[in-house]
Amino acid sequence: MKENKMGTMPVKKLIINMSLPMMISMLVQALYNVVDSIFVAQISENALTAVTLAFPLQNLMIAVGSGTGVGINALLSRSLGEKNFDSSDSAANTGFFLTAVNFLLFVLIGAFVTKAFIHTQTTDPEIAAYAVTYLQIVTMISAGLFCQLTFERLLQSTGLTMYSMISQITGAVINIVLDPVMIFGLLGCPALGVAGAAYATVIGQCIAAVVGLVLNLKVNREIHFSFRRVLHPAGATAAKIYKVGIPSILMMSIGSVMTYLMNLILIGFSSTAAAVFGVYFKLQSFFFMPVFGLNNGLIPVLAYNYGARNKARIDEALRFAVFLAFCIMVCGTLTFELIPDLLLDLFNASDAMRALGVPALRIIALHYPVAAVGIILGSIFQAFSKSFYALLVSIGRQLVVLIPVAYLLSLTGNVNNVWWSFLIAELVSLTLSLIFFRKLYRQEVEPLKA
Repeated sequence: MKENKMGTMPVKKLIINMSLPMMISMLVQALYNVVDSIFVAQISENALTAVTLAFPLQNLMIAVGSGTGVGINALLSRSLGEKNFDSSDSAANTGFFLTAVNFLLFVLIGAFVTKAFIHTQTTDPEIAAYAVTYLQIVTMISAGLFCQLTFERLLQSTGLTMYSMISQITGAVINIVLDPVMIFGLLGCPALGVAGAAYATVIGQCIAAVVGLVLNLKVNREIHFSFRRVLHPAGATAAKIYKVGIPSILMMSIGSVMTYLMNLILIGFSSTAAAVFGVYFKLQSFFFMPVFGLNNGLIPVLAYNYGARNKARIDEALRFAVFLAFCIMVCGTLTFELIPDLLLDLFNASDAMRALGVPALRIIALHYPVAAVGIILGSIFQAFSKSFYALLVSIGRQLVVLIPVAYLLSLTGNVNNVWWSFLIAELVSLTLSLIFFRKLYRQEVEPLKA
């Protein structure tokens, strides 16, 4: 078998080749997230607030699927770099079994947990009804989401990021098209309101999953599916996947805990403050998603060249990725500083929402360039199966610093002060990332041959 392009293509070209499709697909995903909320906001501000309150549990679902995918990705890419093809096939087949387990888990959560979860955040009956309806649909019909995430990771692991982009864009575009049809009752469809937004989401995910499966079967020649191996997963392989995957799941799940606690802090001021936070989370995805796409493209490159013991390619990949991520995030900061009012108007913002939202967007966006460096440095933790470091950084940023600082600043009685907690937390996060990166680099990269 010929050498994979991750070991031969010029590094800068490789990073672009691996990351650009994922950056584009994640930009489309960000567009979907924004358009979805724009349509929901046309129903009412309460509907927008409801989707915001539902986000932590929805994000937990994505965290479990993505984290499992990270473990599959790291093991598969490293196995290919080592030319251990039995191990790479085992990673793919066992990963598919774990995907089914994740889906069944969230069917149970959707049936028995969602109502209690929402009622811990609000006593408003309209907001609660909207949020429960939305959550039960997206959790109990989540097979498409979990399969989509797994199939895209398998394509990414073997360098087929262009096909991964096709899968993700297909799902996002279908979602965008179905949103107005199902929310407002166009083309003969009944007007389903918030439920329509949820159904549009799961339909898009299911179609994207089918596309991802077909692409893996047709073009992914470096892995081989076997129903026997799927139905009889390798316990040792599952353990290796979750050695990387569980810290990644926990790291991303911390985001769910953070948004849940931040919702509680902000709704203490008003439901409008919580809605502003939800709008911010949608808008920031335009810049964070491309950086995460860059990060996802970088991880298999680092893992492959670590397996191949190629220090020079690891160094060049890291330098170039940090530069690209920093540039993207500077653009994000400038956008939020210059046109925050126009961004809020996309969501049918009331005067009260504009008054709260303009300073919020301007203050929060100051941390973007700092975040860019931390995200890219963290990619080496996942690529080298040291996700525990990334977990510690995430805990430090979002739970040890961000939420306590936000709570203390909320005691001033001025909601604008709460937004400064993001910059403070990101500075602490970058400091921790640099410390762990330096330690890991000395232990794992410096001993490799140049």
